[in-house]
Amino acid sequence: MTKSIRPAIRAMAGYVPGEQPCDAGYIKLNTNENPYPPSPRVREAIQQAVADGECLRKYPDPSGSEFCRVVAATLGVAADGILLGNGSDDVLTIITRAFVHEGGLVVSPSPSYLLYRTLAEIQGAKFQAVPFNDDWTLPDPWPIPDAQLTLVANPNSPSGTVASVAALTRLAGQLAGPLVVDEAYVDFADGHAMELARLPNVIVTRSFSKSYGLAGLRLGFAVAQPALIAEFFKVKDSYNCDALSLIGGAAALQDQAHFQATRARVRATRARLEAALRGLGFEVCPSQANFVWCRRQAPGVRGIFEQLKAKKILVRHMVYEGYGEGLRISVGTDAEIDRLLEELQKLV
Repeated sequence: MTKSIRPAIRAMAGYVPGEQPCDAGYIKLNTNENPYPPSPRVREAIQQAVADGECLRKYPDPSGSEFCRVVAATLGVAADGILLGNGSDDVLTIITRAFVHEGGLVVSPSPSYLLYRTLAEIQGAKFQAVPFNDDWTLPDPWPIPDAQLTLVANPNSPSGTVASVAALTRLAGQLAGPLVVDEAYVDFADGHAMELARLPNVIVTRSFSKSYGLAGLRLGFAVAQPALIAEFFKVKDSYNCDALSLIGGAAALQDQAHFQATRARVRATRARLEAALRGLGFEVCPSQANFVWCRRQAPGVRGIFEQLKAKKILVRHMVYEGYGEGLRISVGTDAEIDRLLEELQKLV
């Protein structure tokens, strides 16, 4: 029956997520999870909902109206301009399905999030990468204005660098189609581009997996003009977010003190990690995310990755065509980073 699978699916490699080991004892610095637990309010809200039982018996609100109300109040956006998703990857899938037809074109800067190519291939569309400038800025003028969908991770993965709001505004004005500004890591940056969601062709996406410590709940959202959101609702699964995720996400948003404290801890450890890696001879991009991208000629990073894994320390070894390889290292707790640096000192 595999012969009945669409040719585009059989031909593609598929996206490979970061390793999630089942064995205990690993220091996980490979998938950019928050090293600190979510707000205690999240657990309290979920426990109360489970004890009541109604949210388990009934289908969740398909539009997540209460969750969207909290998002709107927190970010100062319109509630009817919010699309919820089972993680921001689900939101990106919905957007791609809505805009991109078979044989179409999806474009993104490169190196960047590898899932973008996969989303294009699932649609049977072409994917084209536009290299960043040497300083990780966006080319101007943008060389491919006629794509059906253009995606910019901001902060970018793996580099952790950001494009300015002015640069993104210029890009949006040069495009014939929609621009997605993927802000999965933006809460660790100095600023954000949410204001661009007021433009008719810009969609800004966010995630709860990183800064709010809720990767296990799977929750994300997009903000755009309400007319666009109404079209996306036709594409999404009827109940794509479960009730407990929506309850937990709303509770997390309502505890901004916890959010700010956790954000400050991650940013402080990130600065220390960057400085230490440079001291060990790595080439390090200044990061605005909760990870650091580093490269090294000798010894090669592939060997370093393997030797760290043998010590039960997981980082992400990534290879990009036309760019080369590097290590993406998530910002862990101070104790986890101390252990990483101790092992790196021995290796290099």
